[in-house]
Amino acid sequence: MTNYETVVEKDLPNKTLHVVREFKGTVERVWAAWTQAQLLDQWWAPRPWKAVTQSMDFKGGGVWLYYMQGPEGEPHYCRVDFAEIDPGKSFRAASNFCDENGNITAGMPTMYWHNVFSATETGSKVDVKLSFDDQASLEQILQMGFEGGFKMGLSNLDELLAS
Repeated sequence: MTNYETVVEKDLPNKTLHVVREFKGTVERVWAAWTQAQLLDQWWAPRPWKAVTQSMDFKGGGVWLYYMQGPEGEPHYCRVDFAEIDPGKSFRAASNFCDENGNITAGMPTMYWHNVFSATETGSKVDVKLSFDDQASLEQILQMGFEGGFKMGLSNLDELLAS
């Protein structure tokens, strides 16, 4: 029996989070949902928040600039700098909080993402390894509610894949 729950392993001494999630969609559909702005905007933010892409250039050296809009309409900007991309299989990126022009906010943590996509017997799996510059940055992201928010977003992706 397949478990479509998000599994999060925290390794504070090594400054990492490991997130694994299986989906009932093909690797191609899940990859598209992670790499195309019009699809990301439909699932990325935990409800009642919503993600709004300002610009996205999904390629090595490209940037995704977006904001999460809160229930009161307040925007919280983020930028994702894409590094290595192996189409349909994996990508690496660094994400930061920023202003509306993409200028990184000083004093906030950088999250380094390594996402690997693979087929399973019932769909696909995304294996996400997140690393941080120091343990304090990892703890700060956790205190900000990253784990719960990311789990909600991944559940939103389930809904998108089912439609």
